[in-house]
Amino acid sequence: MDRTLSPSTHQNELAGKLILDVRRLGDREVAPAHLPGAQWKNPEQLADWADGLPKDPDIVLYCARGGSVSNSVVDALRAKGLKARFIEGGIEGWKATGGEVVG
Repeated sequence: MDRTLSPSTHQNELAGKLILDVRRLGDREVAPAHLPGAQWKNPEQLADWADGLPKDPDIVLYCARGGSVSNSVVDALRAKGLKARFIEGGIEGWKATGGEVVG
């Protein structure tokens, strides 16, 4: 499984996947829009929530720009045996390709 997902992925390709918004709190407060159905998880508290994630669905996550935060969270989740990938370019890349956001 690839580590990344193209930002031009259509919303219907995310159906059935767990979508996690892992932007830092400050980034999320400045720009609260998010992908439909996304759950926000504070990346600085990963140890507190990672073990509670379901094992079955694929996980798609994103941060602000698809850099170090997404990479570190994907690494941590994959180390726990979860099927995790991140959106290249983060939410900014998603929006730039016309991806839907709410909020």
